[in-house]
Amino acid sequence: MSVTQQQVLDSLARVQSPRGVALPHANVLSAISASDGKVFFSINVDAAEARAWESVRAEAEAAVRSIPGVTTVMVALTAERKPGSAPPPPPQPSRGAPGVQPAHAHKPPQGGGSPMARQSEIPGVAAVIAVASGKGGVGKSTTALNLALGLRDLGLKVGLLDADIYGPSVPRLTGLRDKPELNDERKMIPLRRFGLAIMSIGFLVEEETAMIWRGPMVMSAVTQMLRDVEWGKLDVLVVDMPPGTGDAQLTLAQNVPLKGAVIVSTPQDLSLIDARRGLAMFKKVNVPVLGIVENMSYFQCPHCGTRSDIFGHGGARHEAEKLGVPFLGEIPLHMAIRATSDAGNPVVDSEPEGPHAAIYRAIAGQVRDQLKGVIATA
Repeated sequence: MSVTQQQVLDSLARVQSPRGVALPHANVLSAISASDGKVFFSINVDAAEARAWESVRAEAEAAVRSIPGVTTVMVALTAERKPGSAPPPPPQPSRGAPGVQPAHAHKPPQGGGSPMARQSEIPGVAAVIAVASGKGGVGKSTTALNLALGLRDLGLKVGLLDADIYGPSVPRLTGLRDKPELNDERKMIPLRRFGLAIMSIGFLVEEETAMIWRGPMVMSAVTQMLRDVEWGKLDVLVVDMPPGTGDAQLTLAQNVPLKGAVIVSTPQDLSLIDARRGLAMFKKVNVPVLGIVENMSYFQCPHCGTRSDIFGHGGARHEAEKLGVPFLGEIPLHMAIRATSDAGNPVVDSEPEGPHAAIYRAIAGQVRDQLKGVIATA
């Protein structure tokens, strides 16, 4: 049964704002996404009023959940502070059904309001590492998944979080299409494949859905993926970050004490410029850079064996040497990597004895070695 935006608005008409105005007429709703039983929207208010609106968010979520045919509801309360105003007291976490909470709801700021004072470990997770790139199209998600599988092959318990809210790739790369279930504590249970615990916003929305979300909603969604998921006991949680240096990256760095970041780049000068920005951002927020990976490093013809440096070669290695960070390895541009990724059977799992799986495992070994003392190595 298809759910329409009008049905959502009709259900929200029964919810009153703190000023007694029906929610659809309070001028606080974002665009509503309603597709295949999944409903997503945000309530945008001034930060000074966030506490008063939290109960409204919970009521709105409950109202929409009661619509026949609705299977998933995500309602974000996004509170933005006006220039020059003081930060509001943090709202108390909701006890109701899980929705996207404000980024500060899980742990109030301490230490004079420093953003990094909000950091807290994820229960059961020994180390969280980010796989990032300064720009899109460099194969970051493929690298993140195969790196996670390489760490798995080294005997570690590994999870993979797809934090690319605007363009989640992990559902396609893993072949997973199921919707996460909730446990008794109303936390999402990650899907499992290849021996990994896997979570992605893409499991909650259709592949073609355009995620037209403002910065605060992105921050709230990343926070929920970290905190409202029952990850269990993991040695490493690999986070596939969206490209760039924006809200999602800062939210992750402010939310959990990252044990390191892996930067993915191609040898091309334009990619290296953006990779340099990503590396600088992580250093600025005191996240150790575990190293740089040069993806699409070269092309070797499968027929004649001739090697071609399509995007140049060695640029990422030289950049790593110049910046004083480890160079983790070169991954070729190869049909097998592309084909297995598109088919939802990543090369480390589908061709475990092949040369490309060996490259990813070697990179994983270097990452593991840098995490000694944090994780129990096999």
